[in-house]
Amino acid sequence: MPGALPPAGEVLARRVLPADAGVWDELRGAPGAAGGRPVGPAALRPVWQRFAALMPAPEGDPAADLDARRARIGERIRRDGITHNVFGPDGAAARPWSLELLPLLLEPAEWAVIEHGLRQRAELLEEMLADLYGPQRLLHEGLLPPALLLRHPGYVRAMRGVRPAGGQHLRIVAFDIARSGDGGWRVVAQRTQGPSGLGYVLHNRLLVSAQFPQAFRELGVQHLASSYRHLLDGLEEAARGVAGGAAPRIALLTPGPYSETWFEQAYLARYLGLPLVEGSDLTVRQERLYLRTVEGLEPVHGLLRRVDDDWCDPLELRPDSALGVPGLVQAARAGTVAMANALGSAFLESPALQGFLPGVCQRLLGQALALPSLPTWWCGERAAWDDVRERLGGKLLRSTFPHGGRTSQVHDAAQVHVDDDPDAWTVQGRLRFGRAPIWGDGAVTPRPAMVRVYAIAGPGGRWRVLPGGMTRVAQREDQSVSMQRGGTSLDTWVLTDGEVDTFSMLPQPLRVADIAGRRTPVGSRTGENLFWLGRYTERSEQAVRLAQRLLPLCRAAVEAPAPLQRALSALAVRQGLAPFGVPTLAQSALLFERALLAALGDADGAFSIAFDLRALQRSAQALRERLSPEQWDLARALGEGFVQALCPAGPGTLPRVETALAALDQAALQLAAVTGAQTDHMTRDAGWRLLTVGRLLERLLGLTATLEELLAADALRHDHGVDVLLELFDSAITFRARHQRHGDLLALVDVLVLDDTNPRSLAGVLRRLRTEISRLPAVGDDDGGPRALLGALPSQGAGLSLRDLATAGDAGLAQALLGRCRDLNQAALGLADVVAQRHFTLAEGLAQVRA
Repeated sequence: MPGALPPAGEVLARRVLPADAGVWDELRGAPGAAGGRPVGPAALRPVWQRFAALMPAPEGDPAADLDARRARIGERIRRDGITHNVFGPDGAAARPWSLELLPLLLEPAEWAVIEHGLRQRAELLEEMLADLYGPQRLLHEGLLPPALLLRHPGYVRAMRGVRPAGGQHLRIVAFDIARSGDGGWRVVAQRTQGPSGLGYVLHNRLLVSAQFPQAFRELGVQHLASSYRHLLDGLEEAARGVAGGAAPRIALLTPGPYSETWFEQAYLARYLGLPLVEGSDLTVRQERLYLRTVEGLEPVHGLLRRVDDDWCDPLELRPDSALGVPGLVQAARAGTVAMANALGSAFLESPALQGFLPGVCQRLLGQALALPSLPTWWCGERAAWDDVRERLGGKLLRSTFPHGGRTSQVHDAAQVHVDDDPDAWTVQGRLRFGRAPIWGDGAVTPRPAMVRVYAIAGPGGRWRVLPGGMTRVAQREDQSVSMQRGGTSLDTWVLTDGEVDTFSMLPQPLRVADIAGRRTPVGSRTGENLFWLGRYTERSEQAVRLAQRLLPLCRAAVEAPAPLQRALSALAVRQGLAPFGVPTLAQSALLFERALLAALGDADGAFSIAFDLRALQRSAQALRERLSPEQWDLARALGEGFVQALCPAGPGTLPRVETALAALDQAALQLAAVTGAQTDHMTRDAGWRLLTVGRLLERLLGLTATLEELLAADALRHDHGVDVLLELFDSAITFRARHQRHGDLLALVDVLVLDDTNPRSLAGVLRRLRTEISRLPAVGDDDGGPRALLGALPSQGAGLSLRDLATAGDAGLAQALLGRCRDLNQAALGLADVVAQRHFTLAEGLAQVRA
């Protein structure tokens, strides 16, 4: 009863704004009244009354409690780094995902209608593909116009007569559905190429159900996990046939970090336990698909595909595509890779198709179409165009074929001459979407909503409709529900009268054979990004440490010996902290300071700290499926926060020295956290070893460059130079504890060159580098790979010993050390190239293919 609602329910029931006239109101279950009068609790649908009664009882103001729960969702989104890439004139920008507090509630009876209708449609679309790439009865019998199919670029003629691996064309179909004014559901659109959103569906459920745990449990909300398992089982069944009965390898193919739904692709890959790969990670050899790994080529038998059809193969589809895999169409023709979905389904997304589905359904399935589409007139049919041409008011004119990179776009009928090319245009009825309740600013606001629901084919081609989906909401009726255009999302709760499916994707008990087969390969792109993540982390740390020493020195340059000023000026140029040709500290400390300050935040400069931190962020972004949310948040904060802290007045302004030092101190702390996460929070697999090798190589380059510049300038004869060197090597405490007041060169050699227990000494870096390189995987059958890499390094220590230096004076010691630094610097550069060649580019001549 309404009077029995607790305070939180009363807020939901009473603080609701009126819905527009003539549209379905999800909260109150009837078209909105024209008067716009406030609606009381008695008008709530029974399911929402039950939800309100189960809402958590707040300690204080119920509205404030709902606001706090909404804020917690936003904070969790920020902390987890849930983003959506939005494209504008300046390129792609990652924005936080938008998720509302209240779910959309679907009762068992109405879900049964949706489920039946969408399962039937999925079966129908699969039958259509089998016919149109096979006997083409639909064309011969006049049920589908040939122009609608053969003119559409999404019909891949190269796949005509090809039976997909596993015999199934479609494994995931997304249907966008919405309520009409009478509460019935209509299909607005369908997506068959690489339907997006399954990752967001999971995360939306995780966040919203945590805010209303009792309601989620007591209302019997159906769980999602078994549908994802159903998808994997179906794809694994098809891939197992490709693999000859052996355990198949399946990957999720993504367009990459600049895809608008990059986060959810990485999240979905992690949830399903699949490697996330880009087109450049894959190669086709002898009609078979392989993954480029740091150990060579490994066969791939199945792909969960998020790259649209025409971008999948630059050889046979779109030649300008950098997202696809050359030869993938040939592998599909040969039946050596199972794909979800198979190539060639894009034409099913044409809006014109909706007008022909009732007749096609009757012909192929012997049934009437259960769930209606929007009223549709394809203008290529003369009778349809004549019927609707005088009644375009209140209707949508859409492009029949892809236009401007999108499946279909809405056009202004007054600006289009349909008769010039009637096949290219489709008219559809306009549907005023039902209104979903959105909590915000202390009130419930009804907003237009469309639900994306997923039909999934499992083993044997059996279709299942995922009980839930991604509801998207527009701010106003005249706006798109697209997240790209300012929409927001809701979790979608499907209620059940029966048992809730409690299946979990959490790992089941393992057998010994399972463990033996669970070695996850590290893709070459992943290995390369990890390698550069290590390099940019170390490079940034060294640059920050050097800048922290240089800025105060600019103000007190007269106190520093001239050799030290020359050495640090040269080192700053060499490390990218100052431009080539700038006056040295000795020549003009003021000009050097200004050049240093200007360069710190220059994110476009190839060697600035801002550039290195942004590069670190980009490497981390490409590794979202491997990094914890905390690691990603640290990398993002570094990449985005340094320039903001450095130049609070805005980019392009010259920072003050005090502000710059504060920004550098903050970056140093964050980099220390990044280093700790890399050291202690990552599995020691081949990818981590490449990260560590990259970091150690960068450290070796930086330390040898630092020592070389100070030795060449003869800057270590003075205590000031010794102090700066120890700080740059981060070894001052170790040195003072061991040698107290000694500052001679031999003491420095002991701690900074020969002591292999010091992680910042040359010997310490080389010891760890030899260890990690020896543990790098061989490429293919090339067992001598790691040993060949070690040949570039000294066999022990730093290549110098106390015995070698026993008879050398300071001058001889300096020369020997200078030569050793130059040799090690060149060795590090060469070794970085060899690692890249062997593990990232997979040079020809190696036995690359692994079983």
